[in-house]
Amino acid sequence: MALRDAILSTLLVEGEASGYDLAKGFDASVANFWAATPQQLYRELERMAADGLVRARVVEQRGRPNKRLFALTEAGLQALRAFTAEPPRPSAIRDDLLVKVQAVDAGDAETVRAALRERIGSAEAKIARYERLRARLLDGRFEDDYLATAERVGPYLTLMRGLSFERENQRWCEQALAVLERRGTQADVQGRGRT
Repeated sequence: MALRDAILSTLLVEGEASGYDLAKGFDASVANFWAATPQQLYRELERMAADGLVRARVVEQRGRPNKRLFALTEAGLQALRAFTAEPPRPSAIRDDLLVKVQAVDAGDAETVRAALRERIGSAEAKIARYERLRARLLDGRFEDDYLATAERVGPYLTLMRGLSFERENQRWCEQALAVLERRGTQADVQGRGRT
């Protein structure tokens, strides 16, 4: 998947949006499975406009800089349809924390434990943010009702995957941290026994 496809899917959901609004919408809906900086989004929007996948129009504003609004074109919608018709490539985990945990026995165990604690905090923050977004999407409805009647269910389904992913990150990090702390305590006790 390319950043272009993630932007097209966000525009499909958001409709016409400024680059700023798109970055906010991207962060709220797509960030649980695709990361991009605002600068990357703006550069890609310019390329997509040049390729005819989105159209941009300038809205003049008083007292503020003019803003550009981007909207999906028919060519963009066709590109998104073509993307969804392709079989997905298998996903792979690339995570430097896992490499550090893999090498913990030869490395600085306290630094690795600190990284696990940090990842737990990050997962907790994302879970809280995703739960707020979930509540906003449901807007007081039961999940089954929402899934049966919502105009678009894709954003909700990807949000559920993001929640599941972060909960599993949190659970695994807590488990790995507990093991490393237990082993560290045992090593401390063994080290004192030798002196």
